[in-house]
Amino acid sequence: MITGCFAVINFYLILNSTNPINSSNPINSIAAVTLIDLFKSAANRFPDNVAVQDRHHSLTYKELKSLADGLTTTLIDAGLVHGDRVGLLVDSSVQYVVSYLGILQAGCVANPLNTDNSQRNLKFVLQQCGLKCLIGQSRYLSRYQLWSMDTSIICSDCSDTVEKGDNGPGHDVIRWEQAIEKSPDADSFPNLSSADLACILFTSGTTGEPKGVMLSHGNLVANTRSIISYLHLKETDSVLAVLPFFYSYGSSLLHTHLAVGGTVHIEGQFVYPNKALERMAKERITGFAGVPSTFALLLHRSNFKNMEWPHLRYVTQAGGAMAPSLAKRLGDVLLDVDIYIMYGQTEATARLSYLPPDRFVDKLDSIGKAIPGVELRVVDEKGHQVIPGQIGEIIARGENIMQGYWGQPEETAKVLRNGWLYTGDMARVDEEGFIYIESRKSDIIKSGAHRISPKEIEEVMAAWPGVHEVAVTGCPDPILGEAIWAFVVPEGNQALDHKAIIRHCRDNLASFKIPQRLIELTELPKTTSGKIKKTFLQGSELRG
Repeated sequence: MITGCFAVINFYLILNSTNPINSSNPINSIAAVTLIDLFKSAANRFPDNVAVQDRHHSLTYKELKSLADGLTTTLIDAGLVHGDRVGLLVDSSVQYVVSYLGILQAGCVANPLNTDNSQRNLKFVLQQCGLKCLIGQSRYLSRYQLWSMDTSIICSDCSDTVEKGDNGPGHDVIRWEQAIEKSPDADSFPNLSSADLACILFTSGTTGEPKGVMLSHGNLVANTRSIISYLHLKETDSVLAVLPFFYSYGSSLLHTHLAVGGTVHIEGQFVYPNKALERMAKERITGFAGVPSTFALLLHRSNFKNMEWPHLRYVTQAGGAMAPSLAKRLGDVLLDVDIYIMYGQTEATARLSYLPPDRFVDKLDSIGKAIPGVELRVVDEKGHQVIPGQIGEIIARGENIMQGYWGQPEETAKVLRNGWLYTGDMARVDEEGFIYIESRKSDIIKSGAHRISPKEIEEVMAAWPGVHEVAVTGCPDPILGEAIWAFVVPEGNQALDHKAIIRHCRDNLASFKIPQRLIELTELPKTTSGKIKKTFLQGSELRG
């Protein structure tokens, strides 16, 4: 039975995580399982559990499955076949979840698209994908001028008030109600394999052109099983999803909770944090996930630290390094809540490592060890494992590692070598095998004869009272090559003493690591998923 198999697999994964940095990969035992299999199993066991809920709609597992079946039938009737790409230009919502499952069940490849993209980036992505169908909201179809695309379009929110013509839907547009209400024809649904491509997630493109990360059903299932295992997720769990679903961290919340029968409460882009917190308390939500900027916002610009959280079981953090001072403040607020510091990449289907909550205090700035089913190493330029304290690059292998970059074999060959994913993240390992990120290869500041990681400087500056967020980067300098510039956002409206901050840096950093410039901003530029755009901070627009 599926339920029994699920329990045995989870137990096996837990057993193999005792020394996860060198763990073997047990995921092969579930190679035939697809993401749709996981969802159907949960829907059969917990049909009346609430699966997804946004501010406007709520669906049980039975209802979600029924609507996804209708959309699958619509896609197949429209002529889509196994392997066709379907774009998804929809805000995180109930409609998004129905669309995503319907696409996968049809044997098609989901292409979640950034709804806050530039026209240039979106055009590049669409050209790369070769979409056969696009599911989109009317405002995005209009904003990006996509109504006239030479492909089938399903509009998730079309109404009769939307004008037809160049800026509105024509006669070929399928309306949402029509798409989901079709009588399901399950006999026409294709048989899926774990080797089938499930989705293409495009990187943000902050360091160049976006790259399409190809993830198979097997990749998604392996990572989903592993995360469920170490977070101990079950059908009584719920999560507040403030991260966008087109982002791998956001999509992993969907995968894991829909696999166990839990509930995903969708909060969109976290525009009003206090309203989101009120919803967390009212709905008795058990889990919360965020990137460092999410927690900085909660701790500095919301009522989070003044509220009680008796139902909150755990929080997870990934999407970049969290400054130890911020992590300590979070721990001081959530004394009885498990805090998981995690690390991963889109290329790894979201997750590669985690720090167990019982090591949160004594390993505050560590990303922990490999998740079950993944092997991690930190290696030097010759591929040899580094000794404790030495800096090298993190490499990874496991069933969660991507198939490659869509249409970019040369870029794929750069990061997938001899069965390993070369992450580009520089790190060190301590005597117990815990990993500590130092920087991205591309973040290293080359100032004079020194190679400087911005992370240490950021952590020192973030500890100064009144600092909300900080980003340190290298900017062109005619003498040093790169000068250290620090961009600081203050808490609230209070003014920062720049001279005092620099004195604080001098007291805690080597002389060559002291920022040459300190620039105060109201906000740091970020991607929709909350990651800081350091390339923008280095750009001529800001320097001017």
